Amino acid sequence: MGCAISGLATKTEFSQTDREDAAAAAHPSEEQIQMIKDSWKVIRDDIAKVGIIMFVRLFETHPECKDVFFLFRDVQDLERLRTNRDLRAHGLRVMSFIEKTVARLDQPERLEALAVELGKSHYHYNAAPKYYNYVGAEFICAVQPILKEKWTTELEEAWKIMFQYLTSLMKQGYQEESARQRNLAASPKDRLDKNTAL
Repeated sequence: MGCAISGLATKTEFSQTDREDAAAAAHPSEEQIQMIKDSWKVIRDDIAKVGIIMFVRLFETHPECKDVFFLFRDVQDLERLRTNRDLRAHGLRVMSFIEKTVARLDQPERLEALAVELGKSHYHYNAAPKYYNYVGAEFICAVQPILKEKWTTELEEAWKIMFQYLTSLMKQGYQEESARQRNLAASPKDRLDKNTAL
């Protein structure tokens, strides 16, 4: 069940701070945005199927990701996962987020707010940022057969750039929420000391 994509699935956590990464991650160009939107019109017809394929592939290629999903953690049979209603529902939620992302590609402020908030919520799910890149890579593998001859190296690059941009924003949100939670957990004296030091 291989997929010929380069770079995205093997990326690990960024070495710089997430805020710097978000600034450094390239936003898709106008041409890439149009390619993504055009291809989404085809993908949209199969979003439930893509969501299932994406997560089954994710659990196949990165079984450690199942630890984040307590509902699927103990399911060893991938065929059972393909028909699991909870996995289907989660796949649809992720696909809905991708649809919102595609719709906001030409509205960077709205997209940034959406992605940062998603990163913050993933902190509370204990979904570590190291997993975020995997989802984009598996999405790309899942949609290639659907797009058939419409799939090109340029389209693949456009989707990669979009997911890299998106995951950098999510990582930023995760780190912001992590810092906020650490601050809340600190004793009132520690918070007072930090505030007076500023």
